[in-house]
Amino acid sequence: MEEEAALVTCHKHFFIELHVPNISIANTARALRRNIRTSEEMVEKIRKELRNPSDQRSKLTLVDSIQRLGVGHYFQEEIKVILEGFSESDSGQDLFETALGFRLLRHNGLPTSPDGFGKFMNKNGEFKESLSKDTCGMLSLYEASYLGAKDEDILLKAIEFTRTSLKQSIPFSTPQLQNHVAKALELPRHLRMATLEARNYMDEYGQETNYIPALLELAKFEFNELQSLHKRELAEILRWWQELDLVAKLDFARDRPFECFLWTAGIFPEASHSNIRIELTKTICILLVIDDIFDSYGSLDELVMFNDAIQRWELSAMEELPEYMKICYMALYNTTNEIAYRVLKQHGWCIIPHLKRTWKDVFEAQLVEAQWFNKRYTPTFEEYLTNGVTTGGSYMALVHSFFLIGQGVTKETISMMTPYPQLFSCAGKILRLWDDLGTAKEEEERGDVAKSMHCYMRENNVSCEDEARKHIRQMIGKLWMELNGELKTPKGLPQSITKACFNLARTSQIIYQHGDDQNAFTVDDHVQTLFFRPCHGQRTQ
Repeated sequence: MEEEAALVTCHKHFFIELHVPNISIANTARALRRNIRTSEEMVEKIRKELRNPSDQRSKLTLVDSIQRLGVGHYFQEEIKVILEGFSESDSGQDLFETALGFRLLRHNGLPTSPDGFGKFMNKNGEFKESLSKDTCGMLSLYEASYLGAKDEDILLKAIEFTRTSLKQSIPFSTPQLQNHVAKALELPRHLRMATLEARNYMDEYGQETNYIPALLELAKFEFNELQSLHKRELAEILRWWQELDLVAKLDFARDRPFECFLWTAGIFPEASHSNIRIELTKTICILLVIDDIFDSYGSLDELVMFNDAIQRWELSAMEELPEYMKICYMALYNTTNEIAYRVLKQHGWCIIPHLKRTWKDVFEAQLVEAQWFNKRYTPTFEEYLTNGVTTGGSYMALVHSFFLIGQGVTKETISMMTPYPQLFSCAGKILRLWDDLGTAKEEEERGDVAKSMHCYMRENNVSCEDEARKHIRQMIGKLWMELNGELKTPKGLPQSITKACFNLARTSQIIYQHGDDQNAFTVDDHVQTLFFRPCHGQRTQ
């Protein structure tokens, strides 16, 4: 009889138990081969569907479902052939097909132009009112319009036109279509976190008339496998966090390893990026502690000393620091060196200068905010936002990610890290603004510096916070158009880090939306869904 050892990790409201069967190598290999064989059988069934002769609309719809369910990596070649075929055929036959094709091409980084929507415009350059009768087509155009870049006015018009029309269509639509429209109006597909969207779509896809059972089964299999991997990753992170013992020694600091891991699972949803998730989560955990030291615990004199020590970046620099700062300094210093050593072993690059630069910038920016608060100075909106991208950790996280991924790292792309790429800044601004929308009240109570809403209100003589929040949301929309410009015209960064920037922006909304809208799901809700609730209904072997 096989014995089973259990590795148990507890943390506040969460409990992880990893069962490690004490079985022979032969049995382990048989189980692995069975899982591989099962997934290969499902993949082959779907591959046949992709290769079967069918109309363009059906193929595009299938590609959309495959990618939405999170299993597109199995069919990259087939998807590329289908999308390039659509591109060469000029555009779709109707509004639904034209919009879907445009969205898929741009989402996948293939050349496309919104000019194909011109045939749906009238002589005055407006969308034809008769289109409003086609709710499915309008929904497709609405989703496509959120991939528009700054200079694509036709897609800006599409957002307003479709939003108004879709709201009016709800009472006259079927319950299923009403649900699709309501979800899209709440959060367009392009802005959703990939793994969360895959999980939510599984239930919806299974209700569709022409759903493919093998595709749904593969998606559930993939989700459950990824969830098992996440549990192992979390166990490793919690072991590290408990051994570090940082929060026990600094009882004022936030203790949120699950939230930190949710960030990295959102930025890097692929199973192959396991090590990146683990290492990046460590940096975010430490970033929160540093943020708490600057925001609510350290005196200004101590913070100046702390920053000076980090700028020197040597162990002797911490000798004059208070004991609580020494503990944090050592944790940051050692973790950074461990990450650099991992990259050196794996890729042969010495990246300590690049990593420590990001932390030096974080500390400089944190000190600027502390000085603002001490002087009771309210910065301009632009001053606050520029500094806030750095304190929010976006540059730190993305530079670390760039090297941890290790794809497309050359002398040329390394040189693009100084100064930080505009793409990093754009994603970081979205994070900063969502952070402010979600945590302004909480951080004001903790004695933090004025947030973006308050800077905007003071600068523009606005007395209503709701008006300021509306402006911030509009600004986030404009920043998304800037991000989309990278899909339209890539600037030379590796595709993997570009994708991480988009996912950082998407995850920001997931993390902070509940603070801005009490009807939204909380971080704990998302943690439970992604890491602890398996997707049922998968066939067992």
